[in-house]
This record gives sequence, structure tokens and C-alpha cells, in this order.
Amino acid sequence: MISSIWSNPSHLPTALAESASAVDQLIDRLLAVPDGPEARVYEAMRYSAQAPGKRLRPFLVLASASLFGVSLTSALQVAAAIEMVHTYSLIHDDLPAMDDSDLRRGRPTCHKVYDDATAILAGDGLLTMAFEVLADADTHGDPAVRCELVSYLAKCAGSAGMVGGQMIDLQAEHDATLDIGAITRLQRLKTGALIAFSSEAGAILGKAAPETRKLLHAYAHDIGLAFQIADDLLDAEGTEAETGKSVARDAEAGKATFVSILGLAGAKTQARALVDQALGHLDTFGDKADLLRQVAHFVIARRS
Repeated sequence: MISSIWSNPSHLPTALAESASAVDQLIDRLLAVPDGPEARVYEAMRYSAQAPGKRLRPFLVLASASLFGVSLTSALQVAAAIEMVHTYSLIHDDLPAMDDSDLRRGRPTCHKVYDDATAILAGDGLLTMAFEVLADADTHGDPAVRCELVSYLAKCAGSAGMVGGQMIDLQAEHDATLDIGAITRLQRLKTGALIAFSSEAGAILGKAAPETRKLLHAYAHDIGLAFQIADDLLDAEGTEAETGKSVARDAEAGKATFVSILGLAGAKTQARALVDQALGHLDTFGDKADLLRQVAHFVIARRS
């Protein structure tokens, strides 16, 4: 049973730490550094992929998989793949041509430790390896399931998902007039798409009914927006020591965010409303969804 990965599934911090450890061990094996001059890009990939972090997206994969009796081996493969895609996005997001950040997850960004070109290649390597992992027979015995995972992640990570959202986000830096609808769409693509994949991956692996998968998609939609509101609040109120990255960048850039539009109090109220709505989508799963319920509360209570 996949639940065996968690010694205490009723305690979210412990469950997060244990799932992160299991995912990190798999990534460590997948990113073994070869001999030869290409070793440098593997080292850069490992540097970013093994940086300390919550591993929230992999955790959502494992938690959703637990609802459908999916094997731990299958779930971990998908969890590692989504963490690779997420890490690639952070490497590229931190580059001088994008956010030009010096700090990520509490330590220097990939391009600061290596160089811009190596960081670009490290991101490229992680993105492509993620699809190699999903296509591997260890991910699922049914090729149709593996194909669905590959197809859905490509959609969520690409120009119809995260990449498209990042493009809109870059434009938002020069347009402080965006309304709440535009900001919501931006974040649904940039942040929410990968969270949707992570939350639905267990249903895909378990060949769940479409109606069941829709509930997890709705849950992901709500916690994805709540997560981004929490990020905006941390940028406005948090410290670099807490978040492990630069703060107050949105306000300095005059960028439209949930906080700039709704205000601090309004943003917090909206985040709580989204969490309450997300919880309602889990009713049909009963006690089996307790970890997902805890995650919904966690995304707005976190300080990093």
C-alpha cells in the first residue's frame, strides 16, 4: 500500500518530510552523474533538483494515488517527474532574462552557481527527463496510462499551461491595470496547471472514473489559486529568511497581483474561501482524503 510511505499520515509535516525523502532518493538515482564532459549539466540538474523544498507537487501525486490503491513505485515515478518539471521552471524563472533572482530555496540560484548557459541546459535536461520517466514501464504497466500522463503533463507544462502563464506574467510586469479575472487566469496557468496534474495523477494511474477525476481537478483549481495568493502575501509580508527567496519584488516592479488588487485583508479572505471550497470537493472520498484536506489548509498557512 502506498500509505506505508507515511509513518504518521495524520501529521502533515511528518508526511511531507517522508514523501519528500522518498522522492529525493529516486531523483538521486535518476540523476546519477556520468563520466565525461556532459557531467557538468547533470551536476547543475542535481544542484537544483536536490535543493531543500516542500515537494508539494510530488506530495499531491502520492496523496491522490493513495485514494486509488496505486503502487508506490508508480506514484513515485510520477512524483519525481513532476518535481523535475517544477525545478526546471524555477531554474528558467530565475534567469536574468526572466526574474533575475539570486536566491532560490535558501541558496544561490543555478545560474549564479554555474552560468546562464549551463542553467538553461539544466532546465532543458530536467524537463526532457521528466517525460522519459513517465514513459518508462516502471510508471505503469498499461502503455495507455503512460501516454495519458505524458499528454496531460505536456499540456499542463506547455504553452496552454505553465509556459503560457509565465508569458502572461512577464507582460503583467508592464501592465498594472490587469483586473482580478486576468490575474486569476494567469495564475491558473502559471501555478495551477502543474498542481492540477499533480492532483489528478493518482486518478490517471488508478484509472478512476471521469467524474471522480473532475472532483480532484476542481480541488486543484481552488488550492492552486489559494497557493498563489499565499505567495503574493509572502512577497508582501514575508522575509527573505522565511521564504528562502527575494521578497517585495512584485511591489517594486509595480506588478498586478492578488494583493495589489484585493489588498492584504481581501487577499487573505479570498484564500480562506478557496480552501473551504476545495474541501467540499473531497467529501466523496471520506477519510481517505484527509492528507489532501490538510494540504489545503497548509498552502495558506505556510511561511515559505
